[in-house]
Order: sequence, then structure tokens, then C-alpha cells
Amino acid sequence: MNFNVTASVKGEEVPFENPAKGFYDALGFEGMKEMMYRFYDCIYESDIANFFPQDEEEFAKVKEKNTLFFIEICGGPKVYKEAGGMELNEFMIRVHDDFSIYEKSRLEWLGCMRETLEATEVDEALKESFWNYVEAFSKLTVNSFTKERKFESMH
Repeated sequence: MNFNVTASVKGEEVPFENPAKGFYDALGFEGMKEMMYRFYDCIYESDIANFFPQDEEEFAKVKEKNTLFFIEICGGPKVYKEAGGMELNEFMIRVHDDFSIYEKSRLEWLGCMRETLEATEVDEALKESFWNYVEAFSKLTVNSFTKERKFESMH
């Protein structure tokens, strides 16, 4: 499968579709949970771990809540909303407002997701549907853009 990544552009409208329900159907609740826990374990060891609680119990709560989000966004039961979650996609955008999220951080996050998806046994078309969602949607979490700098010769 080709895991295409396109750059975030400040102010760009980002169209996206939720993943195909077949992704959840193929993995089921426990399979989704296992996949997402592997993903967050990768995040915990990544260069963006600092965006998450370092206390293991607090991190476990974030991992659980975000897993419920992904289960529901993939067409699973309404477990996220039942756990007190707000509007699905709006939540995932707003929760990042407290952090300066740069493109570099987004790419690290997508790298962990790619690693996780590569190890997940599910139909390639379903995997692609999930990837297309996270790749596009992750652009909406980027809220800090660096200005390009052109340095003169240092000679």
C-alpha cells in the first residue's frame, strides 16, 4: 500500500471522509483497541511523546479515550459519546489547541500510524480508507507554521 502524505498549508480547507465502516467491521472492537493501543505505545516512544501525559496512568486514560474516538469514527458503537465525548471530529481538532503542532509533529504522528497500519492485518482497501482519513484529518491539527527563512551565505 502507498501511504501518501501531502503537506499542511496554512488556511487551506481540508476535505476528508471518515474511514469506511468496513475497517471497524474487519477488526471489531477488540481488534481496533489492540491496533490503537499499539499506535499510542509507538507515540509514547516517539519524538512527540511530550504532547502526552508522562504519568503512565494519565497516559492510559488518554489512550483509552482516543481509542474510543477511533472506534466510533470508524463506524463502531457510540462508545466515545457515551464516555462523555463531544462532537467527534471537532473534539480532535480542539484538543490540540493547547499545543503548538507543527508539520514536523504531524509527520511523526503519521509515521507511528503508518507503522501501526503496516502491522495490522486488514484488507488493503480498508487500510487505505483509514489512512486517507488520518492523513487528511491530521492536517487540521497543525496550528503552528514556521516562516521560511533564507540565509545569506555564511562566508
